[in-house]
Amino acid sequence: MNKSTFNSYFKAFNFKELFNEKGWDNFRNKPEKISVDEVIYEIEGIVQKRDFVIAQCMTDKIPDNKTRKAIENKYSNLYYEHLLVFYSKVEKKQVWQYAVKEENKPKVIKEFQWNFRQDTEALFQRFRNLIFHIDEEENITLLDVIAKVNENFAKNTDKVTKKFYDEFKKYHTKFLDYIENIDDELKESENRNKQWYASIMLNRLMFCYFIQKKGFLDSNINYLHDKLNETRQKAGKNNFYSFYRDFLLALFHDGLGKPQVSRTTKIELGNIPYLNGGLFEVHQLEDEFKDIQIKDEFFGLLFDFFDQWNWHLDQRDESSGRDINPDVVGYIFEKYINDRAAMGAYYTKEDITEYISKNTIIPFIFDEVKRNYPEPFIEGGEFSELLKCSGDDYIYKAVKKGITDSSKGGLIPESIEELNIPENIRKGLDTTSPDLLERRKDWNTKTPAEIALPTEIWRETIDRWKRYFDIKQKIKSGGIKEINDLITYNLDIRQFAQDLFSITDDPKLIHEVYKALSKITILDPTCGSGAFLFAALNILEPMYETCIDRMRDLTLAKNNIYDNFIRIIKDVDSKNHPNLRYYIYKSIILNNLYGVDIMREAVEIAKLRLFLKLVAEVEPDTRKPNYGLEPLPDIDFNIRTGNTLVGFANEKELYQSIENHDALFASAKIEAIRKECELVSATFKKYQDSQLADDETGKNIRKAKKDLQEKLNNLNQQLNKYLAGTYGIWEEEYG
Repeated sequence: MNKSTFNSYFKAFNFKELFNEKGWDNFRNKPEKISVDEVIYEIEGIVQKRDFVIAQCMTDKIPDNKTRKAIENKYSNLYYEHLLVFYSKVEKKQVWQYAVKEENKPKVIKEFQWNFRQDTEALFQRFRNLIFHIDEEENITLLDVIAKVNENFAKNTDKVTKKFYDEFKKYHTKFLDYIENIDDELKESENRNKQWYASIMLNRLMFCYFIQKKGFLDSNINYLHDKLNETRQKAGKNNFYSFYRDFLLALFHDGLGKPQVSRTTKIELGNIPYLNGGLFEVHQLEDEFKDIQIKDEFFGLLFDFFDQWNWHLDQRDESSGRDINPDVVGYIFEKYINDRAAMGAYYTKEDITEYISKNTIIPFIFDEVKRNYPEPFIEGGEFSELLKCSGDDYIYKAVKKGITDSSKGGLIPESIEELNIPENIRKGLDTTSPDLLERRKDWNTKTPAEIALPTEIWRETIDRWKRYFDIKQKIKSGGIKEINDLITYNLDIRQFAQDLFSITDDPKLIHEVYKALSKITILDPTCGSGAFLFAALNILEPMYETCIDRMRDLTLAKNNIYDNFIRIIKDVDSKNHPNLRYYIYKSIILNNLYGVDIMREAVEIAKLRLFLKLVAEVEPDTRKPNYGLEPLPDIDFNIRTGNTLVGFANEKELYQSIENHDALFASAKIEAIRKECELVSATFKKYQDSQLADDETGKNIRKAKKDLQEKLNNLNQQLNKYLAGTYGIWEEEYG
């Protein structure tokens, strides 16, 4: 099919004929009606190939991103493998949506948008390879169809990331030439403060680019560039410093950093939300160097570079191949630090962080619940019964590959001997007869692709299948009794936890799970840009959400509910919170996540990414105060700069140092320090609580933060004195 033919179908929204031309078969089932937020959407399947369905949804106005995701989730329950096309003839717009499902990874929604002003080239290039020829029809499987769609729609972002990073590095270095009045006497390579401030400004500007593209800055997706042009016109040709001094600082400190009622700036900012979060407060470098200047010229160059990319707050891809999301920012930062400072920084990818996080966090939650409420974990309790009845539900798909295809009549047998295995391979299963090596000579040949994992030979396939039957039997017989057994046997611990919490009718179990979730504290002592913190966030969020959903159900059923169920639901439903997920993310970020890193820039990026995660959950609503956006949490005390190799690791080390320093009065001083620690802890809790309360002016939060900072500084001074003592530097020397 040439592009002209493609365009004739595509622009006429004639998707059925478009796919028929590529060898896809007509879809015979009736359209499905899916309800989201009390609105009914009709999803019409148009073509299919081996149960992979292409469906369309026509509306006058294309649903927003959140609604599209909800539709996708519900349609997945009906047709697991599918591609959805949302379109509006009124708006002359299309959104092609595909859910990428990779083994051991959360589902990722990819979206490709087109409107009548755009060229169709990008989608044409993706579509042109979705062809199935008549001569290959007999051998096509569902896996073949998925592979072909993945190849064209599940784009690898590594190339995009590298492209952006290569350019970003140049601009970060170039930025130093345009910043003045920060230790100007030092060489740029030695000027750590100037390098730090360059990172701070780039962080702020990247954050603004993300939120402006979503419409949070005066509903203008080109807000910063337009304001730069306005400021240049007002300031005159020769005023090189006007945008930074006269506009940006006002936007940061008095706009995004203050509630509407507290703003004093005379600069015309437009409708700007109050974000809080500490990102836009007056920075310590801005306090120390009060005459910082940055030339307008740089911002023009930077914005031209930023405008070449699509900035998204979620993981969907546009069709341009130039897409930036917060995850990319984390990778870019750590690569930049590694290149610049030879720090040995390493960006841990999602599959590793997810694996480590789920296998530490979920067992901790279960152990904590079991300690307080053992009944569900005894023989015959909900834990063991769910596992026993699960069959192979929690065995990963990769382990099961080929089992169904090799089963006789489609029924999965109880042992490997009953599988439909080629005779030259089957004869090697018998280990009691002679000539085993001879009988297994074909086991070193490649397994057919439709039943094999990548690069697998028959020997490995047989071992994998044997393991499948062994684990399945162990599950059925009740041999898996502890949560850690799911790790030992590589079972889907996340799905098991979700299923247990979502089906239980035991209010005490939900109560104990939620209590454990609320109290767990997760510390990454070398957090970098937050890769492990994000993994933890993604592990905790669905468990929080499931518990809250069950609280609602149990409250409606009046099933021996706990008083705190009603309180929690009331808090969740408060008009102060934009939606459930925002409330959950904010609670996790404030109460569960902690990080330390020796690199100041790393800490800034980690906080930035967490803030973006929150903003991504809100659609701007100009009818509501602050665009309907709840102020971001201030996490300056959660994610901090520091050296985790220096200091007291625990109370025992501290008390030992006090005794060594002043044995005579050690008991009294230990008690005084203990009380001081308790006071700081209580002040920190008050500070956290103040951020979840209704505070339009932000006055209570600022006061709580100031109190905490003072008490923490006092405690640190005392701890530093005793720490110095452990190295033989006593008070008279320490001063």
